Amino acid sequence: MIELEGVPELVDPVMVAAFEGWNDAGDAASAAVAHLDKEWKGEVFAALDAEDYYDFQVNRPTVWLDGGVRKITWPTTRLSVVRVGGDKPRDLVLVRGIEPSMRWRSFCNEILGFAHELGVELVVIMGALLGDTPHTRPVPVSGVTSDPDLARTMDLEETKYEGPTGIVGILQEACTHAGVPAVSLWAAVPHYVSQPPNPKATLALLNRLEDLIGLRIPLGELTEDARAWQVGVDQLAAEDSEVAEYVQSLEEARDTAELPEASGEAIAREFERYLRRRDGGEGGAYLRDTPSDRTRPPKPKPTQRPGQGTEGESDSDDSGSPSDSSESGSSESDSSDD
Repeated sequence: MIELEGVPELVDPVMVAAFEGWNDAGDAASAAVAHLDKEWKGEVFAALDAEDYYDFQVNRPTVWLDGGVRKITWPTTRLSVVRVGGDKPRDLVLVRGIEPSMRWRSFCNEILGFAHELGVELVVIMGALLGDTPHTRPVPVSGVTSDPDLARTMDLEETKYEGPTGIVGILQEACTHAGVPAVSLWAAVPHYVSQPPNPKATLALLNRLEDLIGLRIPLGELTEDARAWQVGVDQLAAEDSEVAEYVQSLEEARDTAELPEASGEAIAREFERYLRRRDGGEGGAYLRDTPSDRTRPPKPKPTQRPGQGTEGESDSDDSGSPSDSSESGSSESDSSDD
């Protein structure tokens, strides 16, 4: 049953969702929603019944002590509301949880029930995949939709993917069939450094979300975390002589493929983001990537990675750009009290 008591009327609400698991390489997507919740002090108003959607042998509950009283945290999906003020106020409904183990159609219907009751105008689902992309370059983020009209009006790709899918793909299709505009944002995480966290990929997703919905997102310490992550990867990689050759090949392929992207449209998009940050007192507070001569992470062994050739793996070309909608990654439960 959906109960929305205590939730005020929302202003032009957008639902932003991310799910830990196969769709969340480097925990980049779930960390992006967690960042929004933290920076804008989200208020949880609903949680789905864990019994309905999760296999507790796959996503186990945890026991903890609260003032000497033992409590249990069950894996679930929670919804919270954040109120975003400013000249153009807009509220966000944040959906964050673990990819469900079962009953995906009922799960999506329940999420869509909340969206309908709250008057959500757009659903943005974030994911992250493993890709052949160098850590020394900007993180590729693709925006895809199943709606041809939405693809044209919002300058997105119309997904052409066929193959196994995760909850991100299922929820997007459920939105489309229900007549709810939906977009998926996918960040490509370097497959040779896939361990979470990946603040650089999280930052890239938030920047793309800013462009999509026209909100200035406070970044807090995320920019510095992203810089530190890249420096750390460089330092760890410097010990292996094979590293430079492999990542240099990725860099060359990426740079060659992206030469045409220094277009007026791309420059205008960066300038608009700069103006938003300047007006908000955060001028210059976002990560810039430049070619590097430093050594890089080692070339992976020629073995098949989990999910290769499916939606759980990037179908990227030599540029390292992700395909229409691929899904990857795994993470443990990161939930709080029911």
